[in-house]
Amino acid sequence: MPTSPNQKLKLLYLMKILLEETDEQNMLTAQELIDRLAAYDVNSERKSLYNDIDLLVKFGIDIKHQGGRNAGYYVASWDFELAELKLLVDAVQSSRLITGKKSRTLIGKLSKLTSLEQAKQLNRQVLVNGRAKALNETVYYSIDAIHAAINYGKKISFKYFDYNVKKNRVYRKNEQIYVRTPVAMCWNDDNYYLITYNPKYDDPFATFRVDRMTSVEIISESADNFDRKKFSISDYIKQTFGMFSGEIVSAELAFDESLVSVVLDHFGSDTSLTEMDGGRFAISAEVSASPVFLSWIFQFGNRAEILSPDTLRAAMRGLVTEVQDVYGE
Repeated sequence: MPTSPNQKLKLLYLMKILLEETDEQNMLTAQELIDRLAAYDVNSERKSLYNDIDLLVKFGIDIKHQGGRNAGYYVASWDFELAELKLLVDAVQSSRLITGKKSRTLIGKLSKLTSLEQAKQLNRQVLVNGRAKALNETVYYSIDAIHAAINYGKKISFKYFDYNVKKNRVYRKNEQIYVRTPVAMCWNDDNYYLITYNPKYDDPFATFRVDRMTSVEIISESADNFDRKKFSISDYIKQTFGMFSGEIVSAELAFDESLVSVVLDHFGSDTSLTEMDGGRFAISAEVSASPVFLSWIFQFGNRAEILSPDTLRAAMRGLVTEVQDVYGE
């Protein structure tokens, strides 16, 4: 009998079959493995099959054999456990940063990291209230280019846009090409932001939403130098709370006791809480005197109050007045 051209691929096909079709609940007997190999036009005998399985085990694949009534071979473990893959799939599906098309592509790749039967459990539908997917399909590659530029100490060029009511892109500054030194990436309110540096401006640091960037390219120009010892990324992010600039002030805030978990999530678990009368508690915190912070307080209605400073209380009154003007008394 002439040798099949696929015979040299026998070990690879055997590995493929075991990885795709077996797990602890789904095993294949030696004869079933021989039959599967035959479907790839590969001949095998029991003795050579056992030797091949031993080679795969030595290679590092965790193949087990179960005896008894339901005897068979199966892959006992993968680089990722099923629970870990489910977590990753949930993160991909719920992320606003990743488009629907790219989400499906990534989940398809994640599904290949386990058996076909277990992969069926990754067909999950995560419902996130009000969570809209990104429209910019190239954001995935923009992030990769930005990280590479930071690592290589190079500048990047890009265009920056907003959307109009027809969901068409409207590029800022008449499609002007931005050239900036990328400093760091940060994640805030389910969006990716790039912190950049440009010494030509009085305020040299600026932030850009990565999903609003397009045509991102690494250029040959070396990154601008700045005093990294004096620039704290964490302080900068804190100062641009919610990605809107605002003066950092020391504030005294009061909340209803029902908001303890919310406050600790927002300000950190090490935040000191002081009990007050009337079922309230107070905290001291450094906050940004910005519309974003005021809106965050505003959402709690009479369950949250700015106690000090007076300037921040006045800013809140101004916000309340603006809202009242829209809706009437």
